[in-house]
Amino acid sequence: MNLFLDALAWIFSPDRLTGSLPLPAAIGQHLAFTFAAVAIAAIIAIPAGWAIGHTGRGREFAVALSGAARAIPTLGLVILLYLIIGVLYKTEAAMVAFVVLAIPSILAGAYAGFEAIDRSVIGAGRAVGMTEWQILWRIEVPLGLPLLIAGLRSAAIQVVATVTIAAYIGLGGVGFFILQGIPLRRFDQVLGASIVVVVLALLLDGLFALVQRLVVPRGVRARSRGTSEPDERAGLRRTRTAPIRTAAGASALPSS
Repeated sequence: MNLFLDALAWIFSPDRLTGSLPLPAAIGQHLAFTFAAVAIAAIIAIPAGWAIGHTGRGREFAVALSGAARAIPTLGLVILLYLIIGVLYKTEAAMVAFVVLAIPSILAGAYAGFEAIDRSVIGAGRAVGMTEWQILWRIEVPLGLPLLIAGLRSAAIQVVATVTIAAYIGLGGVGFFILQGIPLRRFDQVLGASIVVVVLALLLDGLFALVQRLVVPRGVRARSRGTSEPDERAGLRRTRTAPIRTAAGASALPSS
């Protein structure tokens, strides 16, 4: 408990606003890496995922590629790219690793959102004369957006937690305080910086959860509310009128 209180005292100490890397500046660097990596990954993964979901082709390749990308150790990839690309391009090396980490979740959310759509809805669109582009932008994209946001949400949480390793190659971020505190045995600093990363992850998770809720089409929300209430009333009527089996094996209706 004392260590936790010491960590909170470290976070809110006025000393965190001074020095070579103030805590607010480190948080800004951390979020900048996170948003940049997720944005680049989205530019790559969303069109590919929509193409897979719309055409139904290439899903097996996408699943295999996503699985392989998830298995790559991010720290090892950062160090490898850092050694290959060179010291002058260490920011690019880290960004490539973070983008590779973010792509699988976004890709899966993009094509899973299309696959979850009822095929009869798409068939109805074709029946009324919609072109493939109209089906894509007027049916598939709006209905698949919640699962896409879920993929972005997962990617952002993974990246914001992993950006701490950027400090290994001198790129700052909140991970700087963790690496600095370990050899100095400043466990309050290590725990305090870890708490900051956890809070950032929770804030991003809550933000994307809110966006995911807001992007659900109004018609889908109204339909889900409209079908749930009749189902509950129907279940209540069945409960009231269901026959009661007596011990002798006879059935009788409950008295009103």
